[in-house]
Amino acid sequence: MAITKTLKLTFLNGEKKKNSITLADAVDNLTEDQLRQAMNTIASANVFEKDGVAYYKTPVSASYVERTVTDVFNDGAKKADTKAAE
Repeated sequence: MAITKTLKLTFLNGEKKKNSITLADAVDNLTEDQLRQAMNTIASANVFEKDGVAYYKTPVSASYVERTVTDVFNDGAKKADTKAAE
C-alpha cells in the first residue's frame, strides 16, 4: 500500500472555467497566505494561455489531496525486484 500526497491549485481561466495545477512534491503544511501569494504570482505572470485565453487567471482554491493505492497485483514491480536482485 502506498500513500501519496499532492497539492492541487485551482484557478478560473479567462472564460470562467476551472483549471488546476497538481504538484506531486509540494511542501507540506503551507499556510493559506503562502498559497494565496504563490497562486497570485502564477496568475499575474500570465504565461499560460492558449488561443488568447489565460489558463490560470483567478485563484479559487488550494487543497492537499491524499491518495491510497493498494496493489492487487503488479507484474511491473516483480520485474523491478528481479532486476534489483541481479
